[in-house]
Amino acid sequence: MLTPFSPALDISAAVRRRDVSPVEVTQLYLDRIDRFDDDLGAIVWIDAEASLAEARRAEQAVMDGDELGPLHGVPFPVKDLHAAAGQPLFMGSLGVRERVQVENEPGVGLLRAAGATLLGRSHAPEAGTMCVTETSRFGTARNPWDLSRSPGGSSGGAAAAVAAGLAPFAHASDGGGSVRGPASACGLVGLKPSRGRVSTRHAGWEHAATEGVETRTIADTATILDVMSVFEPRAMYNAPAPGGTFAEAAASGANGAVPKLRIGLVTEAPGGLPVDEACIAAATSAAKLLADLGHEVVPFALRTYSAEAVTGYITHIMDAAVATIPFDDPEAIEPYLKVRRARALEASAADYVASAMRIQDESWHIVSQFGRDIDIVLSPTMARPPAPAGELVAEANAQPHEMRLREAQMVAFTSWVNLAGLPAISLPLHTASDGLPIGVQLVGGPWGEATLLALAASIEQAVPWAGIVPPAFAVHAEPAQP
Repeated sequence: MLTPFSPALDISAAVRRRDVSPVEVTQLYLDRIDRFDDDLGAIVWIDAEASLAEARRAEQAVMDGDELGPLHGVPFPVKDLHAAAGQPLFMGSLGVRERVQVENEPGVGLLRAAGATLLGRSHAPEAGTMCVTETSRFGTARNPWDLSRSPGGSSGGAAAAVAAGLAPFAHASDGGGSVRGPASACGLVGLKPSRGRVSTRHAGWEHAATEGVETRTIADTATILDVMSVFEPRAMYNAPAPGGTFAEAAASGANGAVPKLRIGLVTEAPGGLPVDEACIAAATSAAKLLADLGHEVVPFALRTYSAEAVTGYITHIMDAAVATIPFDDPEAIEPYLKVRRARALEASAADYVASAMRIQDESWHIVSQFGRDIDIVLSPTMARPPAPAGELVAEANAQPHEMRLREAQMVAFTSWVNLAGLPAISLPLHTASDGLPIGVQLVGGPWGEATLLALAASIEQAVPWAGIVPPAFAVHAEPAQP
């Protein structure tokens, strides 16, 4: 029986069996968005008629006996930092005029080619540089588990939508933790693929940013990664092809076929930032579970990036990315982004290259730890529970030149992974005393998604989480049966 919280693969299988129509599935989620999203702020734009028209085409393909993709008839929202043909692209900004896009970005195009249909656009912070999802244009996105808290960012709208049952999965992206942080905050699975695994036209943030999805299950995550990681000869580079499909790797892990791994437990945040006790408890509890599953788990002194490398990434690479966004009205953007633009224009090309080279040099030693010292790093996903909603952007505007503790804690364990280009996944393995989800992060070695997904699937078998949903949104409305 399908519900709004059914995995994407279950929905697609039901569509192929003709147990349910893509139109009925889409209408179910449109009704949920209409009912709940005023409180959440997860979806910033939707064209219900266009979504239903796509669903009718998907329904006709089923009736005609066409070859169907693995996501056929499954609706999904696109993160409002990425283009989808037929939708506007706002970048979360008052400084961007509404104009309909004529092309899909590659990752979005691959999802659509696999049969998935568009379900509007999910809320993202302006320019994607914040770890909460709050914009002057669209307001404040809220966490389905506690509306006073943030769903994280920058894929906060995506995660809130999936957690609340407004979508079966959601397109997302990650340049410093923007898939994993929201997954942790909202009780979901969030995978950041390896550098180059999902091809893009532009390798954002000096090759640190990548696309992915927010899901409820490892099987969904693995199959969607297969869909999104097709070799693209026009891209500057592609990750090496895996030995098999990621779906096969996940299935093998679910069946117990995971070799004994050396797992390094890290509970001290890079940079010495304070870590909330609930986040430490999440990681140590996961360590015990992994030891019970037969793995060697040991405390690990992780080498990460120097303060100089991190500062260079923030002030040269990220700032330069903000400065190159073609805002229609730069005066309308948030004050903290104006500071970033001005700072980028004061830096030189030599500053940028020096920062990029420092990151590359330090990455050599950081990546060397995998396979030599450990196979997997285990840590909290974030150093704190989800932040209060509606506060951190105001704080950034008031203190644009200062280190902001709450914001830094939300990316302390995740951002180094982007600089290193490694794969990482957040799993919903813990709940704080106040009922908020607390995620646990697993980081794999170079191009190691298959091992990571197999391990995650074995954990999911031991501690199933897909049926755990936010109580306030647990109202189940089944799609009408044909």
